[in-house]
Amino acid sequence: MYRRRTHTVDILNVSLATRSYPILVGAGLIGRADLFRERLAAREVLIVSNTTVAPLYLPQLTAALSGRRILEVLLPDGEAHKTLANMARILDVLIANHFARDCAVLALGGGVVGDLAGFAAASYQRGVTLVQLPTTLLAQVDSAVGGKTGVNHPGGKNLIGAFHQPALVVSDTRALATLPARELRAGLSEVIKYGLICDAPLFEWLEAHLDEVLAGDAAALAHVIRRSCEIKAEIVGRDEREQGERALLNLGHTFGHALESATSYKEWLHGEAVGAGLVMAAAMSSACGLLAAADAERVRALIERAGLPTRSASVTAQAALEHMRIDKKVLGGRLRLVLLRRIGEAFVTADYPAPALARTLEAHCG
Repeated sequence: MYRRRTHTVDILNVSLATRSYPILVGAGLIGRADLFRERLAAREVLIVSNTTVAPLYLPQLTAALSGRRILEVLLPDGEAHKTLANMARILDVLIANHFARDCAVLALGGGVVGDLAGFAAASYQRGVTLVQLPTTLLAQVDSAVGGKTGVNHPGGKNLIGAFHQPALVVSDTRALATLPARELRAGLSEVIKYGLICDAPLFEWLEAHLDEVLAGDAAALAHVIRRSCEIKAEIVGRDEREQGERALLNLGHTFGHALESATSYKEWLHGEAVGAGLVMAAAMSSACGLLAAADAERVRALIERAGLPTRSASVTAQAALEHMRIDKKVLGGRLRLVLLRRIGEAFVTADYPAPALARTLEAHCG
């Protein structure tokens, strides 16, 4: 991974041999025609967005892509709509309009749009160009980078999908100015996660500067986006398909996915569920004698200060456990969890006392 700055754009590179790609971070990038002329060769583009984001940014994007054949698919907003049926809607448009294999699918929106458009791009003619244009903090710091695409199933989160790396990621920080406060807070859970897994100084920086981030300070937001992308790009570059180190990025997610699927993806934003999951992962790490109780409390306190939930009142411990058992991270009948030895050091294990998991769920659910 390298990083350079040019013309008010920070450029980070995800190093994957012949499939390496840049992440562009800066203000006003969605409307920069010069960036697309330089970095996107496709003459046919399908823009996938949702009914919330499209009125705000679709006109800027289509103007920046002037001279190409442009079609649009607008989907309903929300995690509950990340389904095979909506992915099929994207494929239907590509097929009905005879898009060739050298087309590009552009995802304009948050993580749901990115996952749906990405899965469609991975599937259409066995893979076409994908460009991610994330408009939420969570997508800019996490889901738009790394090539995970997919949809939810009533049985579990992201159970159907594919790895399909984008050719380009364009993170326009100006889009965060229109982001609802709840969505901004939800995105912070993924930033906190990066500090917990491998960057204690980032976690400490968040403890000191959280109020600036929550207030939408441009410099503070740019800092957390850049640092988060640096960390994820480095990890993905070493372990693209989650055969080892990349699994650390799932800290809090096994707990969080269980909360989402147990409530049919209607109660929690993804980042909110991850926030509660981080608290549970820290609490369980402490219960296993791995993480100091004071550090587990620091995790809980930061999540709470970020305005994120730290437990679920509506999901029982038993329901959460049942959904965790069908998680993608179950191997050989054993549920693997990401736990903490200290802030800034995470590890993956299936070797933990079952009573510790039961006590953690009982303390944070129901």
